[in-house]
Amino acid sequence: MADLVITPPAAPPVASGPARRANWRGLWIAPPLLVLAIFFFYPLVLIALQAFTGDAHTLTLQNFETVLRSHQFLSGLYHTIQIAVMASAGCLVLGFIFSLVIAFVPFPGARFVSRLIDTFISLPTFLVALAFTFVYGSAGILNQSLMTIFHLHMPPLDFLYTQWGVILSEVTVYTPFIMRPLLACFSQIESSQIEVASSLGAKPLAIIRKIILPAALPALLAGGSLCLLLTVNEFGIVLFIGAKDVITLPLLIYDKAIQEFDYPTACVIAVINIALSLGLYACYRAVVSLCGGRRAALD
Repeated sequence: MADLVITPPAAPPVASGPARRANWRGLWIAPPLLVLAIFFFYPLVLIALQAFTGDAHTLTLQNFETVLRSHQFLSGLYHTIQIAVMASAGCLVLGFIFSLVIAFVPFPGARFVSRLIDTFISLPTFLVALAFTFVYGSAGILNQSLMTIFHLHMPPLDFLYTQWGVILSEVTVYTPFIMRPLLACFSQIESSQIEVASSLGAKPLAIIRKIILPAALPALLAGGSLCLLLTVNEFGIVLFIGAKDVITLPLLIYDKAIQEFDYPTACVIAVINIALSLGLYACYRAVVSLCGGRRAALD
């Protein structure tokens, strides 16, 4: 009989130096994920559980049915969407006009104004509401001056403590978020295109409509969607101004949780507000992808 030769099993390959370093490098993502899990995802899970938990500590949709049928929630949702849409539209219009002037109308101090926009973005939102209170409030500079000049007994301007005061404050705060991407986009437009169109007899409005606006469309989408998301979740301006009968979803969450200690209702509204924000972000991504695909096909 032939002798049997037993071959020992091959040893597993030892990871080389670069591969071993790559494996260790992958572990650096663990600390950020742990921090997110503790300080972000875990509170969200608690909010969701509170929203879906009934009186018998069982999962139910009873809390959502109660909240969705309440007049207070429907009014808050209506005001939230209305203020966000109107403020975002105002930001788009003013931001586009101001960006056109800064980018294409030469004037002294244009560079300083552009740098000032970056500084304005870093300021907290309630500062604008505070400034508006000093200027347009019932005891503000403008009302007191008008009462003194015309011998009035009541302040003639009373728009600040209404929905229009909130919209005006949000437009003032978030217009720079439209201007920043627009100015970056306008800086990439070749001046030769505008010069050739102007030499051929094109009027300024035609140049804006056919050359500048198509190039600025992605920036308008990005800035407008950002403004819409920020205004939907705006809390400081609405709380600071204290507009009459203007209750938005973030302010309603604050009232239910802090003042009424109704945590299940506050968690339900918070979940709805999160879903609204995520839905707006998903729509924004779809529109931007569609617009980018069309531009690529045209190119």
